[in-house]
Amino acid sequence: MDKSYDFDLFVIGAGSGGVRAARVAAALGARVAVSEMDRLGGTCVNVGCIPKKLLVYASEFSREVRDAVGFGWSAGLPSHSWQRLIANKDKEITRLNQLYGNLLETAGVTLLLGRAHLTDAHTICVGEQSYTAKNILLCPGGWPFVPIFPGSELAITSNEAFVLPELPKRVIIVGGGYIAVEFAGIFHGLGSQVTLLHRGDKLLRGFDEDLRDHLTIAMREDGIEVQFESEILQLERTPHGLIAQLNDGSTREVDQVMLATGRRPRSENLGLEALGIMLKPGGAVAVDAHSRTSVPHIFAVGDVTDRLNLTPVALAEGTAVAQTLFGKGPVEPDHACVPTAVFSQPNLGTVGVTEEQARAIYPEVDVYRSTFRPLKHTMSGRNERSLMKLIVDRQTDRVVGLHMLGDHAGEIVQGFAVAIKMGATKAQFDATVGIHPTAAEEFVTMRVKSQ
Repeated sequence: MDKSYDFDLFVIGAGSGGVRAARVAAALGARVAVSEMDRLGGTCVNVGCIPKKLLVYASEFSREVRDAVGFGWSAGLPSHSWQRLIANKDKEITRLNQLYGNLLETAGVTLLLGRAHLTDAHTICVGEQSYTAKNILLCPGGWPFVPIFPGSELAITSNEAFVLPELPKRVIIVGGGYIAVEFAGIFHGLGSQVTLLHRGDKLLRGFDEDLRDHLTIAMREDGIEVQFESEILQLERTPHGLIAQLNDGSTREVDQVMLATGRRPRSENLGLEALGIMLKPGGAVAVDAHSRTSVPHIFAVGDVTDRLNLTPVALAEGTAVAQTLFGKGPVEPDHACVPTAVFSQPNLGTVGVTEEQARAIYPEVDVYRSTFRPLKHTMSGRNERSLMKLIVDRQTDRVVGLHMLGDHAGEIVQGFAVAIKMGATKAQFDATVGIHPTAAEEFVTMRVKSQ
């Protein structure tokens, strides 16, 4: 290692990708420092995946209580304390913050708390102190995007939703992505009256069309108001709450408005432009297949690159950078066939290509689709239907897309993602014995092509 620098690798941002890269690099013998201006763990641990899933769990209990009546239970819906939920969530997040610090310390990584920026190609300033590094890794993450309209400062984003002092009785959520639909389910399940406004004509752009349509139906049947081609023009505070003026001329009085209108790479104020580091429209750091920026010794991973903004992907990217720099040779993170889930209610899981994508890629495509009422809901009384779908390349018989809407979709799709990644064929799916009675067995029993 080059002793003319303070560190072999300096990581800006102690989120999932940064911490993983730092630990792997240190294990390979590098002298590593990590800077963080906020809490350790990044978006996922503090205002993303982890607290969101905890709130999803909390909100699902109300559905379970209502469903229990059909199974002989007669207890009414118990009361819920938002304050206790948030306090317990905060306690768990604090534990994870400390765990991340312990992981870095155990790995021998130097942790520097404070805002970092680059003063030249090898120098990083943290607070009043400067450090030099042979290689630099940028992983500052992303930040909620807030559209500007009269009164927009009165709204909150997902960041503030995790620390609200009380549960809003009436809430408008603006957006059509995964954050919007997940928080719609969270607030609704905890007892709020929820309206979801989306300026587009469907939810979850980029997902399979059947999933998008069926989720909308399920949310509406569950009692969430979903309005398309709708947006807020103006927001005003009154003694009774907030008045939202919509583009159709109507007004809504609510207690809270949450803007889930996307996230932007947090690339500003790092000194990147002065060094000639190329940024894409929207502020994402442009990188090559090895996560290298236009400055060869400076890398970037995670949400700041706006590739696949998923925690496991950031982990893989961070690992690949560390191995490229200090391992046996260049390693490319694999962005192909990455599974993902949306913790809407019901859940959504997917891996591989959508039907629309498949028809653009493969000469001939077979589609297998099944919708059914899960066994549980034949007695719960809930009129909720699951959707399962397989996309098959007819020439090779490979299953190239698998999609599900229904309870535990994320858990189910994770297992099938291994098969899809390995190139499993429809014949191999058909030859697999299902576990009965489960919803997951539907994936190995579909025989009739939908078209």
